[in-house]
Amino acid sequence: MYDAYGGQVLAKIAEALERALARRAIEGTPGCAVPKILARGEGWTVADVVCTSGPDDRQFEERHSHYAIGLVIAGAFQYRSTLGGGLMTPGSVMLGNAGECYECSHEHGRGDRCVAFWYAPDYFERLAADAGASHRSLAFHTARLPPLRMCAPLIARAAAGASAATDVPWDELGVALATRVVGATATKGAEDWLPLNAAARVTQVVQTIARCPEARLPLARLAREAGLSPYHFLRTFERLTGVTPHQYILRTRLREAALRLEQEPDSVLGIALDCGFGDVSNFNRAFRREFGVSPRAYRQSGRACP
Repeated sequence: MYDAYGGQVLAKIAEALERALARRAIEGTPGCAVPKILARGEGWTVADVVCTSGPDDRQFEERHSHYAIGLVIAGAFQYRSTLGGGLMTPGSVMLGNAGECYECSHEHGRGDRCVAFWYAPDYFERLAADAGASHRSLAFHTARLPPLRMCAPLIARAAAGASAATDVPWDELGVALATRVVGATATKGAEDWLPLNAAARVTQVVQTIARCPEARLPLARLAREAGLSPYHFLRTFERLTGVTPHQYILRTRLREAALRLEQEPDSVLGIALDCGFGDVSNFNRAFRREFGVSPRAYRQSGRACP
């Protein structure tokens, strides 16, 4: 059975956040971010970070003590750093250089959950150099990445690991993530800032998609919910998230399907239909484009992980 978050597995990913928000409401405590260390090694740490902050919580400046790559797996928030900023939604990637100041805020909703990778400066810079980055590209030059196909398999695997649904080789995942993100950001610049009212409209639509990713969500319906014309909604959504609404919905459905393939014995057809795909052939093509392998091969590789 599906609950308010949509797919069964995405609901499990959001459970820790929902429990923390409920506990905060009962106790009346201020919002805060609580990291749970998942694994660590020489030069790196990975944590499951649940934040319960909301619109009524005071913003304050923090500083990255390490190079940071945060994979958003639930909720939405605003991220600002010396490199720029933007709206962080599930599937997007938050970036930070060691020593840089930043702020996170929740003007339009409560809470988020991220899988955060922290790298010691010498370890990260060595990874970047080994991956062929120039001296200038050893650090990030943008604050965030939108949901991208190249990051989708890594985010799905990290989300599954954070929910204790599968064993994850975190050291290998951390290396793959760092080198892939460095390559994606080498030529990117700081992003334009948008008014808060635009972010509020898009956040509302993102939350609708998260609740019912399998539902039919045409552009006109989402535009009405945002209070914009289809033309202005499409432009605003793409500027804030980096992808079109269709691409965002498709990748949300594919992340749900990938998580279910690792965790559940249901047939590929059943998972495809449950996740909003009209037939298994379309699902297979979309899944292969996103993850590079067929759904069956992805399931087998996930079960083969130590």
